[in-house]
Amino acid sequence: MNLHLVIPALCWPDTTQNQIYHELPLPYLEKLLAKSNRLSQSSEGLEAWLCQIFNIKKQQNWPIAPISLHEECASVVEGGKDYWIRADPVHLRIEQNHIMLADSHAFKITSEEAEGFTSEINRNFMDEGWKILPLHPKRWYIHLKKTPEIKTYTLAQVTCKNINNYLSSGKDGIFWNNKFNEIQMILHEHPLNKAREIRGELAINSVWFWGGGVIPPSIQASYTKIWSDSDFVCSLSRLSNIKHDKLPLNASAWLSSKTSEDDLIIIDELFVNAQYREAYEWRENLKKIDLEWFAPLYAALKRGEIETLTIITFNGIKKQAFVINRRDLWKFWLATKPLSFYKDS
Repeated sequence: MNLHLVIPALCWPDTTQNQIYHELPLPYLEKLLAKSNRLSQSSEGLEAWLCQIFNIKKQQNWPIAPISLHEECASVVEGGKDYWIRADPVHLRIEQNHIMLADSHAFKITSEEAEGFTSEINRNFMDEGWKILPLHPKRWYIHLKKTPEIKTYTLAQVTCKNINNYLSSGKDGIFWNNKFNEIQMILHEHPLNKAREIRGELAINSVWFWGGGVIPPSIQASYTKIWSDSDFVCSLSRLSNIKHDKLPLNASAWLSSKTSEDDLIIIDELFVNAQYREAYEWRENLKKIDLEWFAPLYAALKRGEIETLTIITFNGIKKQAFVINRRDLWKFWLATKPLSFYKDS
C-alpha cells in the first residue's frame, strides 16, 4: 500500500524566522524526513498541483471555478462549455501604502448576507450582461457567455498579501480591475456591513475574481481513494469517479479502515495558520500532527503495512516531496536533522 500525504506549509513561510522552530519537538516527522529522498521544484500551490495530478490542462488560469461549481450545482456545469469565474467575498484593509486581503477563513458570512451583498452588486451591474451568483455563502460565481482574456491569481496566493502585486492582467484585465474597484464602492456603505461592524465583525467590502475557465473534458487521477475536508477536492473526486471520504481523526483511524492501494490524504490546517502568521497555532498543530499522524505512519512503515510514504508540502512558490520506502528506515547512516534544515532545501 502506498500513501501520498499532502500537508501545505509544513515549514514556516518566513525563512528568516528561525526562532519559530526553537524547542519544537517533532521526533517522528524528523525521522521520516531524514530517511527520505527529496525533490524540490517550483509550484503555484496546492490547487495548481491538484489540477496537474488530475490531468487538467491549464487554460488561461487553472479552471477552479467550473470544477468547484460541480459541488454547488452539478447540473449547471456538467457537459457544458460555458465559462465560469469565481468572485469570492473578501475583506480588504489599507495598511500604510498597500491593501491587504483576508479570505473567508478570517470571517463568517451567512447565506442571507451573501444574497444581500450580491443583490446590491447585481442591481448596479444590470446592464453588464452578467451577475454574481452566491451559490455558496463563501463561494460566489459569474457565468460569462464570452471567455475573457484575463490572467488571475488564486485566492490562496493573494490572501494576507499586498493585492497590488496580484491584480488581473491580460487584454480584459483592466475591465475586471475596474469592476473590482467599483464593487468596493458599492459595498462600502452597505447596511449589512454597518451591522457587521457594530457586531465587531469584518466588513465584506469586495470580491476576488479568480479561477476562471470551462469544465475540462476529462478529469482523472491514479489514486484509488482520497481523504480530505476540501470541497474542491471532493469535486475532483466526484468528477474522476474516485472514492472520497472526510479526513480521518488520525493515522490510526485511517490504518484501521479498509484502505486501498494508493491513497491521497490532504491535511491543510497548517496552511491557514501560516497564511495568517498564527505562529503559536502553527506550532501546536504541527506537534499534534507529529503525534497523531507521523508516529503511527512511522510504525506502519516499519511493520510493512505501508510500502511507500510520500510527504508533499508547499511553501510559497516551491513544492517539496519526501519519498520514504520501508527499506529506507534502516539507513542508519542518515542522521536526523531538525525541521528547520529543510526550509531552504
